[in-house]
Amino acid sequence: MKKHLKNCLLALVVCQIFMNQSIASEKYPQVEIVTTSGSFIIELDRNKAPLTVENFLRYVEEGFYANTIFHRVIEGLVIQAGGYTAHFGEKKTKPDIVNESGNGLKNGRMHLGMARSNEQHTASSQFYINLVDNFSLDPMPTRWGYAVFGEVIRGSEVVDAIGQSATQNFQGLPDVSVAPIIILEAKKLEP
Repeated sequence: MKKHLKNCLLALVVCQIFMNQSIASEKYPQVEIVTTSGSFIIELDRNKAPLTVENFLRYVEEGFYANTIFHRVIEGLVIQAGGYTAHFGEKKTKPDIVNESGNGLKNGRMHLGMARSNEQHTASSQFYINLVDNFSLDPMPTRWGYAVFGEVIRGSEVVDAIGQSATQNFQGLPDVSVAPIIILEAKKLEP
């Protein structure tokens, strides 16, 4: 009887661990970005940026980011992707989303944010990764900021290497990598 009770208790503990991991994986889903320069893994924060995370995951699950490029590389600042094909065609996106800046997440080194125009609610598919702390991109009482929704948790050396790529002006856009850095795949990781 004691052995049976002990086994039941152990089973309950194991079940609780798996449930906690499952809940955590839903609140903090992870995505692997595979590029021509290597791979890195990002963890998203669904608690603080639910709309932004759902938007990003929808693009990931539809394969939208495959064969897009890092079209903006500013050494010591940011890298940006999610808007242009490897042949520099602009990708058709879903409607813009509500800006979730002010959610408590900061534009720190290796944190991801949504790129947008000067209008506050214009983010769609493009995202950036901060190469340094860019707290000036956070919201202030007098203006909107850029919504942060995750961070690089593995492969920061790949992100740093992309950030050190030689750039040029190309088709009217500054800071384009001379050698295109292509996202081959973006895939949600299973817990």
